[in-house]
Amino acid sequence: MINQKNVRLGTVRSSIRELFEYGKRRKAEIGEENVFDFSIGNPSVPTPPAVNAALKEIIDTYDPVLLHGYTSAQGDFETRKTLADYTNARFGTSLNADCFYLTCGAAASLTIVLNALLNEGDEVITFAPFFPEYRVFTEQAGGKFIPVKSEDDTFHIDFERLESAITAHTKGVIINSPNNPSGVVYTEQEIKQLTNLLKKYSEKYSNPIYLISDEPYRELVYDKSTKVPCVFNYYAHSIVCYSYSKSLSLPGERIGYVGVNCEMPNFSEVYAAVCGAGRSLGFVCAPNLFQQLIKKVYNVTSDVSVYKRNRDRMYSALTEYGFKVIKPEGAFYMFVKSPEKSAVDFCERAKKYEILIVPGDDFGGEGYARISYCVAPDMLERALPAFEKLAASYR
Repeated sequence: MINQKNVRLGTVRSSIRELFEYGKRRKAEIGEENVFDFSIGNPSVPTPPAVNAALKEIIDTYDPVLLHGYTSAQGDFETRKTLADYTNARFGTSLNADCFYLTCGAAASLTIVLNALLNEGDEVITFAPFFPEYRVFTEQAGGKFIPVKSEDDTFHIDFERLESAITAHTKGVIINSPNNPSGVVYTEQEIKQLTNLLKKYSEKYSNPIYLISDEPYRELVYDKSTKVPCVFNYYAHSIVCYSYSKSLSLPGERIGYVGVNCEMPNFSEVYAAVCGAGRSLGFVCAPNLFQQLIKKVYNVTSDVSVYKRNRDRMYSALTEYGFKVIKPEGAFYMFVKSPEKSAVDFCERAKKYEILIVPGDDFGGEGYARISYCVAPDMLERALPAFEKLAASYR
């Protein structure tokens, strides 16, 4: 018999993907302009002009044999050095090229890190609501997934709940800030409080608890007062999983990295485990063309002002219609409280108005629905009357 766990994973898609596929079918039936699809986090802002210009320059000027050939398993040295130099200049860290492992996006980064760290039965904590694939990645690596509910109504870290969840088996804590699906950004004070707690329990159990920071939305913050703290500056046993999918609008190109904090006492062992996990999983030599690209555009970001306008317009309209909404500080998702007990039923009712939004249940956020507002502004405007009718249907 073949692996039944993987049969189930391949047979039943995530609720996000199911809704995305439903949307494609519905658009074919009634016309794309008549479906208001807020299901998936697919950037609607074009890649920055510098990206296409750099790609053209690379293709026109690089030796084609070298460009389309293998790099080192952990990635091109010069690209990794560029990332280290940039991170050091931006955040005051002291990383080097051999702190980085280039990957096919953040999903590969997380999978590599969890396989590098976990032994059978180790526990990994994250905060609900969370990206649903964290559970899949953790369990595939042999770990036990422990969701901890965030603060009610704010979705910031509930430290009392967190402390009660830490055990001698806790190997890691995954954070995602800016958060998918809530848009919450953890403050510096939160990161300090979190890392102090992890230090306390690492000492208590004589084993490090690793802080795994999933950062594909790091650049997507909308207000000058909102800062995303660099975890390397607060905790030695920290690892960053990064992707350029959102910051450069390159979700289909699958390029990112693992960054391992060189300040951790067992750095060499952990970095070797990352390299070994990449090898055992077949995640070696990320696409060379895009390794060369990020060496040139590492400090470029897509025009996030479009997402900010969408956020502000959507938040203003939904609150006017009577919906209770967590105002996002970053990423491009909005978490809306369901007007009825079941968010699944709420999202099914939204379909009657051709609105596609995702129930929060798979995110560990029962009673809420996720709106992905990385959409064309004109589609958002056309959708607002439908949202108003949806709200009115509950009155």
